[in-house]
Amino acid sequence: MRYFVTGGAGFIGSHHVRGLLEGRWGSDVSRVTVLDAFTYAGNPDNLRSVIGDPRLDVVEGDIRDGDLAERILPGHDVVVHFAAESHVDRSIGAGSEFVSTNILGTQRMLESALVADVPVFIHVSTDEVYGSLDEGSWDENEPVSPNNPYAASKAGSDLLALAWHRIHGADVRVTRSSNNFGTHQHPEKLIPRFVTNLLEGLDVPVYGDGLHRRDWLHVDDHCRAIDLVTSGGRAGEVYNIGGGTELSNLEITRMILGFLGEDENRIRHVADRPGHDRRYSVDCSKISGELGYAPRETLADSLPSVVEWYRAHPDWWLPLKDARR
Repeated sequence: MRYFVTGGAGFIGSHHVRGLLEGRWGSDVSRVTVLDAFTYAGNPDNLRSVIGDPRLDVVEGDIRDGDLAERILPGHDVVVHFAAESHVDRSIGAGSEFVSTNILGTQRMLESALVADVPVFIHVSTDEVYGSLDEGSWDENEPVSPNNPYAASKAGSDLLALAWHRIHGADVRVTRSSNNFGTHQHPEKLIPRFVTNLLEGLDVPVYGDGLHRRDWLHVDDHCRAIDLVTSGGRAGEVYNIGGGTELSNLEITRMILGFLGEDENRIRHVADRPGHDRRYSVDCSKISGELGYAPRETLADSLPSVVEWYRAHPDWWLPLKDARR
């Protein structure tokens, strides 16, 4: 199989690429092409362990550059489309970049994959497109109802991808995952931000009352699920991917504090962000029933090793935090 991975130097994309080349998922991997713009979130160091693999080709470029995509896409069996602007806080003040990258960029990739006759297109999305709910869980039939510019731009890209299937008969499959955690995640996100703040002797800023609830999914489980959708999913279908661990922001903050030997005096409650969704939860019975998906990594078991990775790799995250200050 010949894989074309957009955003393959980012957090989730680089995990997927490393796993393909290391034989942890994928099928007869003969070629992996990464297309990444190497913005602040795309880090060449994320691919350092596999950069010498002769099956890997890394191309610096923008997913909005259709001419580039059409030149390098032919000959691939599947596009796995991770590339996106993804930080909700940034989207509130810079929505135009999110619309341009996430919607226009996805349209250009869909167009280019159609021209290049790539058989399968996996569009990687988020549970945030559904909006917020007080109880129960969304299944894939739930209408999208996004509440922030990031989620709205991802919902728009989802609808484009599904329209591509209906109009052109393209084999497009959409995945919507819950909150990911793992190593190599940019320190603007909750877990790495709180861990690295504590390692620097700083407090951790918790929005509002800290009772916003999320389902946490290990990035490796997410990649395994994407591989299942790639190998066995159905064209034009949406698949939810969850981790099975729902916690409030305060609960996960207390877990991090405990692992680092800190107490709750390090918590600093800050003003809530506008339109902050209260709770997300996805029903994963479709991907479980059709493709046999089940998460292997629990937050309680995996978070200590993630915390230790950040403790051991300040050379990776300090430059990223310094650049954002």
